[in-house]
Amino acid sequence: MNLPQLLGYYHEKLTPPFLYPHELKSWYKKCTGRELDLEHPKTFSEKIQWIKLYYKNPLMTTLSDKLLVRDWISSKIGDEYLVPLIGAWKNFDDIDFSTFPDKFVLKANHGSKMNIIVNDKSLFDKNAARKSFNLWLKQDFSFFFGFQLHYSPIKPMIVAEEMIPNDGNLFDYKILVFDGKARYIWIDSDRYTEHHRNIYDFDWNPAPFEIEFPKRKEELPPPVNLAKMKELAEKLAEGFPEVRVDFYEVDGKLLFGEMTFTSGSGQEKITPYEYDKILGDMITLPIEDH
Repeated sequence: MNLPQLLGYYHEKLTPPFLYPHELKSWYKKCTGRELDLEHPKTFSEKIQWIKLYYKNPLMTTLSDKLLVRDWISSKIGDEYLVPLIGAWKNFDDIDFSTFPDKFVLKANHGSKMNIIVNDKSLFDKNAARKSFNLWLKQDFSFFFGFQLHYSPIKPMIVAEEMIPNDGNLFDYKILVFDGKARYIWIDSDRYTEHHRNIYDFDWNPAPFEIEFPKRKEELPPPVNLAKMKELAEKLAEGFPEVRVDFYEVDGKLLFGEMTFTSGSGQEKITPYEYDKILGDMITLPIEDH
């Protein structure tokens, strides 16, 4: 974490709860250049901000926990959709890496971008990994980037999963589900070189908008299991005003990735801007209950 990130983290963490709306409006203006209307949110981005502060569904915390969500996925759609689990630990030094396969992934369960991908165990820098996890496990991810408060109750753990087979063309399929209906699917590619994001509807028409990253010049083919992916995403998203449900497709088999309720913390640029409002119209918030 660099100095600006560290300062931002402690600024949010030390903010008293009664000031959250004020500070979130300030953060949103800094990120997007736009004023945030929390009282009458209309756009997709604004409604994500409202969800952060006012949508009080404890299941959202459970499903954002990269460990606990596994039990829910197993009961909801079946454990055949889960990436095989190696184990989970509270402390890094409790892990016996001698039992691990040559390739694996370590991740913290309570946030995002707290991952270490190990392609060759013989080259694994255990000391560097220990330092990273000892830092990550002490942090409350809810204050990292715009008051994503549903992460705060998650008890930090280290999760190890088997590596998903990847020939360099593993696409990350992310489905936007609003009011239980899958509306769009985006595909992230080239994430560690030149990030692209192609977005389609479920008739595989290219979407007339972009979110944060440009699309590839060439169109991408639909996943083999597009219809099944849509069916599962809608089943998992049932009862929520909005959620992003992620899958991988490996050798014709679907694997669950994660569920994200505040994608990009609601500040990713939607181009053209009019689609921020069009997407927002697809989300019904329980504002009357607030």
